[in-house]
Amino acid sequence: MGIYNRDYTQDNFHHKFRNAPQMRMRLPSLTPVVKWLLIINVAVFGLSFLVPTLAKLFFKWLSVYPISVGTSLQLWRPITYQFLHGGFRHVFWNMFVLFFFGPMLERLWGSRKFLTFYLICGAAGGLLYPLLVLAGWLDIGRLIGASGSILGMLAAGAILFPNMRVYVWGILPLRLSVLAIILAVISILSVLRPDQVDNAGGEAAHLAGMAAGAIYVLSQSWWAKIGLKFRANSWNKKAAHSRNLQLELDRILEKVHVSGLHSLTVKEKKMLRYATEAERNRK
Repeated sequence: MGIYNRDYTQDNFHHKFRNAPQMRMRLPSLTPVVKWLLIINVAVFGLSFLVPTLAKLFFKWLSVYPISVGTSLQLWRPITYQFLHGGFRHVFWNMFVLFFFGPMLERLWGSRKFLTFYLICGAAGGLLYPLLVLAGWLDIGRLIGASGSILGMLAAGAILFPNMRVYVWGILPLRLSVLAIILAVISILSVLRPDQVDNAGGEAAHLAGMAAGAIYVLSQSWWAKIGLKFRANSWNKKAAHSRNLQLELDRILEKVHVSGLHSLTVKEKKMLRYATEAERNRK
């Protein structure tokens, strides 16, 4: 699944996880954004693998590399680093999970919303890591990979479909919510004790991606409640305004009945014409 995110590209870098969670489910039909994300990630990895000079250029200019405040402020990096991977296992597991989980979320939200979500989750990891480096908490390295986005998808799925069953290493059944909690705990402990893990920078990106994914999903219900309350208030105001207009119209009609049309003021005659035209339009 690519539940790791490598922040160093040295050949002797070891991943914390040799294998990653898998899910038993039918092969999904690809949705537009997921299809293009797969194509771009695989194409960039293929070019990097086949053309070492191009790979060095990609890692130099597109990875998150907080060696200075200047490079940390290069705002394209939190987006572009998501499309770089340091090895076949790295890109394979990330794309594996994107292939299975991405279409589910894209169909639920729509392509534009899903792409926004995906990039935000990845960018969250690309922003948190430099902050921790500049604070002196983590060592400097190159952060690459889509794992922040991938873990963001898992966090979102855990909230939306908590009872979905996935199979870790193809044999261990877990509810998606349980798997997300386990991965979050691993990332938290790794960030809190960076000197005892090899990939603390990647784990920081994981944690930020999961947090962004969870906040994104939860905020949808918050905004939905706020929108519902706003619409209810708006409807109440319109209803009150309509009642007041009806009362005023009844008063004017009563005045016409008692004193005649000539007794109306200019404003009252204008309101009576407006009410008459509105009634005619409804018919």
